[in-house]
Amino acid sequence: MSKIVIDINHLEKQYMKQKAVKDVSFQIEEGMICGLIGPNGAGKTTIMKMLGGLVLPTKGNISIYGETGEKGLAKARGRMSFMIETPYAKEKMSARENLEKQRLQKGIPDKHRVDEVLEIVGLKDTGKKYVKNFSLGMKQRLGIANALLTKPEIMVMDEPINGLDPEGIVEIRELLLKLNREEHMTIIISSHILSELSLLCTDYIFIHHGELMQLVSAKELKRLCREHYHIHTDNDAMALAVLSEKLGITEYDVEEDGSIRLYTHLENLREVSKTLYENGVVPLELGMRAANLEQYYMDMVGEQNVEYNEGAKLSN
Repeated sequence: MSKIVIDINHLEKQYMKQKAVKDVSFQIEEGMICGLIGPNGAGKTTIMKMLGGLVLPTKGNISIYGETGEKGLAKARGRMSFMIETPYAKEKMSARENLEKQRLQKGIPDKHRVDEVLEIVGLKDTGKKYVKNFSLGMKQRLGIANALLTKPEIMVMDEPINGLDPEGIVEIRELLLKLNREEHMTIIISSHILSELSLLCTDYIFIHHGELMQLVSAKELKRLCREHYHIHTDNDAMALAVLSEKLGITEYDVEEDGSIRLYTHLENLREVSKTLYENGVVPLELGMRAANLEQYYMDMVGEQNVEYNEGAKLSN
């Protein structure tokens, strides 16, 4: 049975008359890479800040490793690291010098930990090179190295690949996958580059206008986005019986409204339609559908409600 490490219950945050987060509840299990998805102003960063204790909830409860209350959460947050703001580093210091300074400030006695995290993030060979001469991707990796100093079990990251070039994005993705796989780290990450999250995450939390829209696993999302015929008729139950008997369909799902997702016979829509008509079933909707993560989100909330940029990106 999977261990729940974060449990959010009816969380709300109100600023003056505006609710940034509205009655949000979800759980994070150990080992997840959980993508927090939503456009600008959706409430993603506010949720992350409440997890980190940077912002206090107006209502609701947060449990981390079973700990609640001010003292309990402070203790549990010691097992976490956060990259919510832009990682800070002294520009006229090397990566090692920056991390050594952070090690001392955080009271970490292990002098070898700096070398360990430099090795993990691929910055061990940067030597005396000043951070001001680092690429943006290198600076992000240095920020991750800083977050790793305390050997966290959970890492919370807000837009860690924002502004990176394709090579930098791949580097951060591979690093996070390595941390999850080899260090067994649970990761909560937000990004407006949804195509990148689809290559990384095991689970997704969709947020819109401060409200929780859906929680879905990568496995379930793959099923939902799989190419299929969407079939809705005047009698969906009969349609399913007809298609099963006449065409021998076995790969399908039935939606909550009774409509059918058919994953076979994709090359022969005419045969499917003809079979239904000949057996007294009238198709009301019949067509091919498939979606990637971006389109799935757009379909969920409605395109008119989301700022959508070229390059298949949601506004950050």
